[in-house]
Amino acid sequence: MSAFRKRGSVLVVLYYVGSFHVLFGYNISRGEQHDLSLNRKWTIQNSNGSLSLPAEVPGCVHSALLKQGFIKDLYFRFNDVAYRWIALDNWTYTTTFSASTELRAKQRVQLVFEGVDTVASISLNGVVVGKTDNMFRRYDFSVGQLLREGENVVKVSLLSPVLYASERSQAHSSYSVPPDCPPPVQKGECHVNFIRKAQSSFSWDWGPSFPTLGLWKGVHLEAFDVLRLIHLSTVPVYNSSLSQWVVTVEVLVDAVEETKVQVNLSLMELSTEQTFMVLFPSGQSKNTLSLHVNTSNQVKLWWPSGHGEQHSYHLSVRGTMLEGTAILRTDTQVYFRTVELVQEPIAGSPGLSFYFRVNKKPIFLKGSNWIPAHALQDLVSPADVRNLLQSSVSANMNALRVWGGGVYEQDMFYSLCDEMGIMIWQDFMFACAMYPTEPDFIETVREEVVQQVRRLKSHPSVIVWSGNNENEAALATNWFGIPVAQQPRYHRDYVTLYVDNIRAIVQKEDGTRPFLVSSPTNGVESQQEGWVAHDPYDLHYGDTHYYSYSHDCWDWTALPRTRFASEYGFQSWPSFSTLQKVSVSEDWSYGSNFSSHRQHHQTGNQQMLQQAGLHYHLPASADPLKRYKDTLYITQVMQSQCVKVQTEFYRRSQSEVIEGKGHTMGALYWQLNDIWQGPSWSSLEFGGKWKMLHYFAKDFFSPVLPVGFEDQGSLVVYAVSDLSHDLHLRTVVSVYEWSSLDPVCTVASGLVLVEGGSAEVIHKQTISALLAGCGRGSCTRLTCLLTFHLEDVNSQQGPINHLFLSSPKNAQRMLRPNITAEVQQDEMGGYTVTLQSSAVAAFVWLDVGDVPGRFDTNGFLMVTRTRTVTFNPWGPTSTQQLAQALTVTSLRDVY
Repeated sequence: MSAFRKRGSVLVVLYYVGSFHVLFGYNISRGEQHDLSLNRKWTIQNSNGSLSLPAEVPGCVHSALLKQGFIKDLYFRFNDVAYRWIALDNWTYTTTFSASTELRAKQRVQLVFEGVDTVASISLNGVVVGKTDNMFRRYDFSVGQLLREGENVVKVSLLSPVLYASERSQAHSSYSVPPDCPPPVQKGECHVNFIRKAQSSFSWDWGPSFPTLGLWKGVHLEAFDVLRLIHLSTVPVYNSSLSQWVVTVEVLVDAVEETKVQVNLSLMELSTEQTFMVLFPSGQSKNTLSLHVNTSNQVKLWWPSGHGEQHSYHLSVRGTMLEGTAILRTDTQVYFRTVELVQEPIAGSPGLSFYFRVNKKPIFLKGSNWIPAHALQDLVSPADVRNLLQSSVSANMNALRVWGGGVYEQDMFYSLCDEMGIMIWQDFMFACAMYPTEPDFIETVREEVVQQVRRLKSHPSVIVWSGNNENEAALATNWFGIPVAQQPRYHRDYVTLYVDNIRAIVQKEDGTRPFLVSSPTNGVESQQEGWVAHDPYDLHYGDTHYYSYSHDCWDWTALPRTRFASEYGFQSWPSFSTLQKVSVSEDWSYGSNFSSHRQHHQTGNQQMLQQAGLHYHLPASADPLKRYKDTLYITQVMQSQCVKVQTEFYRRSQSEVIEGKGHTMGALYWQLNDIWQGPSWSSLEFGGKWKMLHYFAKDFFSPVLPVGFEDQGSLVVYAVSDLSHDLHLRTVVSVYEWSSLDPVCTVASGLVLVEGGSAEVIHKQTISALLAGCGRGSCTRLTCLLTFHLEDVNSQQGPINHLFLSSPKNAQRMLRPNITAEVQQDEMGGYTVTLQSSAVAAFVWLDVGDVPGRFDTNGFLMVTRTRTVTFNPWGPTSTQQLAQALTVTSLRDVY
């Protein structure tokens, strides 16, 4: 995702699996490890002492000010600009603690910061113990000699991230590192590429500028006499020559002195146990142990959602010193799976394929792109993360791309993805910019990459690393207007950062999954062209990002028939109930200052209406509030239909090559979630409410899907299947008049073999012949529309789809449907809404305001007199509350 909105035969075989924990070892008879959490109350103070207040850790300055009432809701109206002063000041965190005699007596004591945001000097009892400059790193400082009886004082002096970035940019005087600043429409801060923090925290085209600073992860003391376990990772690899799984267990420890430990590894469910004698040298060391899995047991694999179960095994790790003292004791989960990124020749096409095989099975990646769930990471709750990920799986997604302008997500995010079967395309945190390559910048990035790869590589959900977001494209297509004579310098910097450093580290730390230098990229073709392809958007290679807002989004012929679509999308506004929380009545018009302020994409508000106006009547109610709400609705209608057309195009292109292009094996639309209440490309509103697009995604990502479109006057229907087994399917096409709820006629095709994991043409007929032979012959393109679905010999397979034969704004005899609704509670404690309609109704939208939950379907085409929809609440509610909150809108109701 760009903040600027610009736009040989190789088979890579990589094996991987595992799970991860940051755990601490134990010393028992020689003195247990003593951990003391400092996640207690801290105080913060600004640079001149005019503000002093309590602060929680983990947390940040903004959230402390918010909780103590010094500021109001950051997202309310124009507060992103009003609170700019916070990040322009320096702040100091202070806490005091008592260190027990037992703790102070330990041989070694480490002060550990899991995450500091971002540039800080840290002192204990008045002595500086270290500095930080990277939000994405853990920092350990040795402090044993500084502890004292009674009160100890920790101070963390944080520099303004905005001023630090500016100073670093000014100090880089030999040549500029673009871009200097975001576009003015984003109302952001400059030089974010000079600081290792979330790039979107200085603003993006879908979010506000809140350059946070604080202690965003935990702080604690680790005291020990013998050793501590800093990190444990488990990465199973399948040895094909031995037909055996081998679990690579990496143990990172910090030892006071050279220590021999007998380490026992056990996978009891697989009748596997081995003991190793390990010599840990003094200081930090990484030790790799290979646990050979007993071949007498069949290993159950981890599969992506929709393709199988997410089975895991319990691994026990025990360490004992020679005299019998227990020194290490921890447990973790191990997941077995293989992953390959296949880039090889395709028959009838130049270029190479680009798709993922998991456990030897080609998998079409269906999903979206993940951005930070809140500008303040400490306000992202476990419930928030679980709800967003569950909404992904509920919409038939199996993959998400963690985008490179945000943060490496919290441990729970990846653990939930493991459990839910969500594959993760993991970017490193570089986006839409050139970056400096001074030694200190490279050094901190190297440690960042080492730590993050070690932290995440055990998760089976992570299937690919990617070095950055859009930086290859930015360099190749010269987004920043770099003079030709200077371009080699930036090319060298690019290779230095992403290839010589990041790629080299990833391949050393984790040789089990593919690495891509950028996204989009031509993959191995980019590598052969010196890592920056002449055209990174070449449809014959790699992945593609594609956006076009002025072209008619219904015109599938203009879409890129790419190997893999990793970004594409259209904006919409969220619902009125979401916006109402951060606005006042004077803001509730499409042309208000609030609407303009909230839009961070240049001319985005106009683009939405222009695209909607191609096919729909724009709202024209004389009631200003109704017109505003109707406009929000029509932007969601537009977005849903646009992304539907594009996604269905990618899904039907998976099995064919046309003019050398196709064999598409991934569709990740931009974007899944929102960071605040405003217009964006998301399908989930801030807070998790489903937009119409997300309901559409549940259908267009269905495991079995009919895709119908018009090609040179003919209706063409594909059957798309993600299933592992073959199906015999027919298409059933129904023709409806807009003015009647009785089908004019229904036509069924013969059964066609549809192989598992393929897209096959199953029906083709000229539309003129279909209409002419239909019933009374009264249908025209303007008066009628089509629905269609797939059937095997027994039942319907997949959802019902539709095809408009003209733009709805040109449709004739489209009547107002006068839909009524009745809410009831069912026997299981859920709720149903029974709808009655007097006419065909398009884009029927049920909204229950602030009541949290989702419907089983929404935004649908209603061609029956009655329809029952279920509502799944996410919290307590009642029939009365739902009935009072419920509104029903259809396309004909907005004009």
